[in-house]
Amino acid sequence: MIKNILLPLDGSEHSNAAFDYALWMTEKFDGTLFGQHVIDTISIEGTFFHDISGSMGFEPYLDFSTKMREALEERGKLILEEFAERCRKSGIKHQTVLDMGLIANEICERSKIADLVVIGHRGINEDFTTGLLGTTAESITRKCPRPVFVSTKKFKPVERPLLAYDGSQRACAAMESAAEFCTVLNLPLSVLTIAKEDQLAEGTLHQAKSYLNSYAIDVHYEKARGYPEQKIIDHLVNFNHDLLFIGAYGHRRIIEMVLGSTTEFVLRNSSCPVFLTR
Repeated sequence: MIKNILLPLDGSEHSNAAFDYALWMTEKFDGTLFGQHVIDTISIEGTFFHDISGSMGFEPYLDFSTKMREALEERGKLILEEFAERCRKSGIKHQTVLDMGLIANEICERSKIADLVVIGHRGINEDFTTGLLGTTAESITRKCPRPVFVSTKKFKPVERPLLAYDGSQRACAAMESAAEFCTVLNLPLSVLTIAKEDQLAEGTLHQAKSYLNSYAIDVHYEKARGYPEQKIIDHLVNFNHDLLFIGAYGHRRIIEMVLGSTTEFVLRNSSCPVFLTR
């Protein structure tokens, strides 16, 4: 059950959209929302300033890091104050935390107190990243021990969730999350499985039916053939789904670098938020 939701905040447009989703879910689940801001140590002690000063033959300005830290702390406090004020107006139980370190690492560490982490596709440095998924967001989805909700840039209440199910352990975890989510929010659920043979697809869907029959939700089952990553994206678009439940990365990183990853492709190309579960 989702009761504690962690929301990393950086003041970006994507972060604000994630805030909308986090508020909506916290209210629906009658939970507590944790607002987190991370002061990035790379911004304070990045190598660029030291490298360029060294190459020019002079010592770095010794007070530079202190001044930068103070400025970033003030900005972080302001972001968290705005978060708390909005939560108060919405009647949402909340807490704030100000951390310092490597952003993705601090978020993953803080996630230990949460049932779900809500992040945007990209952050404050989106102009310096490529594709739809920022480097910090990608790192979080790979490292985080908790389920991760990756939001889109604009908020839309969830009405038509889809579960991509292949029978794997990670897909089973995603199915459990989808079942609980749809039960609490009284939503229907579509289940899609993709396989080369109909018999294999039927067997996988039978597993899903055996599990989901215990839940009082309206479930629709579908099967398809083809490349899983593209079929999932096509299904999201063609049937106007507004949330995708999917298992996390299924291979070691070196294999994914060579063969690609269904999870990564979906995260980069999904038209709706993705609820990623390990």
